[in-house]
Amino acid sequence: MTEDWNDCDNDGVALCETASKTKLSSRISNGLIILHTMATFAYVIGILLADADVTDRTAELPLMIKMEYPFVIDTQRKYSLILVTQFVFVMVCSWGAGLFNALFLTLTLHVGSQMNILLCWLTKLGSKDIENKHNSFVTVTTKIIRKHQKIINFSENVENLYSYIALLHFTLNIVMICSLAFLIVTAIGTPDATEQIVRSLLFYVVTNLEAFIFCFAGEYLSNKSKAIGNAVYNSTWYDMKAKDSRVLLFIILRSQRQLKLTAGKMTVLSFECFTNVRYMYDN
Repeated sequence: MTEDWNDCDNDGVALCETASKTKLSSRISNGLIILHTMATFAYVIGILLADADVTDRTAELPLMIKMEYPFVIDTQRKYSLILVTQFVFVMVCSWGAGLFNALFLTLTLHVGSQMNILLCWLTKLGSKDIENKHNSFVTVTTKIIRKHQKIINFSENVENLYSYIALLHFTLNIVMICSLAFLIVTAIGTPDATEQIVRSLLFYVVTNLEAFIFCFAGEYLSNKSKAIGNAVYNSTWYDMKAKDSRVLLFIILRSQRQLKLTAGKMTVLSFECFTNVRYMYDN
């Protein structure tokens, strides 16, 4: 990414496209953090505001995380300290998950910005000022091929980093969504139904959003890689010299091997994958 930013110095289109995706990534990251914060607050606010009597040994104290302690909670100070500790732990875990997803989207959008730059170069490939100068054509095509290879290497690194993490995310999402749906269904008809549903609903939305983020990233990369081959084919290759136009065949052949993101090397992340997962949830 640092190399891509350094390459933007002499190219206004590259700088504009890279900066645009950076700003979009920043907005998405802020939105994810805010959403995770709201979901965590909605889940724990009822416990924080509960007026629990620590002296009543017959009643179970409301806690954010059910666990056993090596000491007796017999004072309000101990109980408050435990609640604060659990709240910090839950909030940090929620922020960590949000930042993790934000980083994944940032990397994906950066790849998309570099593909947009490549598409812009391809649209200018058949211009007259390049066509009439063979050396200029060789320089531009070499630049395009190197850029394409850098994009491929970067996307493969993202795939290697997130493939098994995505599989773990999908597995945990299935368990969490089923558990949250069970809590929502069992809460219906109980005296505290509204509180239980509100606590679980935002977490349900966030969990679905995590699955959507991974599938959106895979679909985004796949569509962008298809666009590269289409852009080469739609260029004015028919007006070029035969020895020059043959070079474009290698770019088309390489773009047919589409970039993709997978979950554990087993399934390709796409909107189709997301709908299949949602169908499995609903059933």
